[in-house]
Order: sequence, then C-alpha cells, then structure tokens
Amino acid sequence: MDAQPESQIVDAVLNAISEQRLPAGAKLGEQALSELFNCNRANVRRALASLAAKQVVELRPNRGAFVVTPSAQEAREVFQARRAIERTIARQAVARVSDEDVAYLRANIAAEAEARARRDKPTELRLSQQFHMYLARLSGNRVLERFLAELTMRSTLILGMYPSAAHSCAHCDDHVGIVDALMARDEELLLRLTDDHLRHLEAGLNFDLPPVSSVSLKDQLIGAPAEGAGGNRKAGRQNLRNA
Repeated sequence: MDAQPESQIVDAVLNAISEQRLPAGAKLGEQALSELFNCNRANVRRALASLAAKQVVELRPNRGAFVVTPSAQEAREVFQARRAIERTIARQAVARVSDEDVAYLRANIAAEAEARARRDKPTELRLSQQFHMYLARLSGNRVLERFLAELTMRSTLILGMYPSAAHSCAHCDDHVGIVDALMARDEELLLRLTDDHLRHLEAGLNFDLPPVSSVSLKDQLIGAPAEGAGGNRKAGRQNLRNA
C-alpha cells in the first residue's frame, strides 16, 4: 500500500487534537485505526511513529500508543516556550505586516467570535490556532513557524485537559488588541499584548480537574462535535482503552 493511509491517520489525529475531540491520554489502538482507515497495521505503526516524532503521541512498550498527557510542570514549560517564541515572531511580524494581512487577521477574529457565539468549540479552537500560525508565517521564519506549530498543538491538549473551572471569556478579545498593535506598527505594545495573552491562557488552567472523558475513536477522529472542554468529566479515564 502507498503512504496515503499514513498521511490520513496523521492528519486525522492532529485535526482531532487541535479541535479537542481527541483528549490527552486517549489510546490509539492499532486494530481500531487499521479498520477505520482501511489499511494494515504497518501503515498504522508508521503513522504513530510520525505522531510520536511530533511530540503529540507517546509509544509505550507492550501497551500501545496514547495521546500525550502533559503534566502541570510541562504545561507551564509549554507556555513559557510559547512566550519566548511568539515575542520573537511578533518583533519580525510587525516589520512585515501589510494592510492585507491586517484584513485577513480581522476576518479570522470575526469568524472566531461567530464560532464562539454559536458554541462551536472545535471551529473556535481551529481559528484561534490559525491566528497564531498566520503571525508565525508573517514573521518569515520557517523554523519558528515549525516550533510554534508543535507548541500550539500541545497547548490545545493542555487547555482541553486543564480548562478553567469558570469557563471565563474575559480574554476572548485579546486577539483584537494584538491586531490593533500590528496595524499601528507599535512593537512595544505588540510584545506586551502577546505576552499578556499567553499569560492569561496559562493563568486560566485548572490543574485540579481530572482528564476529559471520551467517546468512540471513530467519532473523535472523523469529526463528531465535542461537548466542549468542560463536558462530562465523570466517565473517568476509559478513553479508548477498549478500542
């Protein structure tokens, strides 16, 4: 068989993680994936190895593959790394931004707000990640862009695993201020707002909550809508261990 099933598996897992349909700790059973993507286990193993290289899947000897489960310390380190990288990205982006870029980012913010208003959490998360990745591309530094792609994926896992108990949206408009600073070419303000935004996200993490419960592997990967980060959490850690 060609590599297409492997790419499909990798893309499906990454998309499911980025939209918080696939939670931290979920088991990715080889047989279930083989049946779901109509491929053999060798394809599945190569796909899982690729995901492990991206730091989003952990391969445990004699147990299988699991979506990584960041600890509280790892969560803090991810946000610390994001602040360092995104400050550099912001410095470079402010010197390169065009009116067309500002228009694109404002349209992205509007779409994100619409998704939030209709409680479409997967779309809201995808658009939020898209906002940060557009800034990374705008910086012109492809190495930083690759680093940020990994970190935003891990951030999504963290935000799904340790969501704010209050589900506050006090900082939902942080992106607006960031774009305003970009448009004004105000580097000092942009750096401060970027740092504040990431600190707001980190400060909202609730490390006392148990891992999110999950539904079937098929629904998680193919795109059944999630309840949201604060859905039923009492089902425990069953995840996909029976998949």
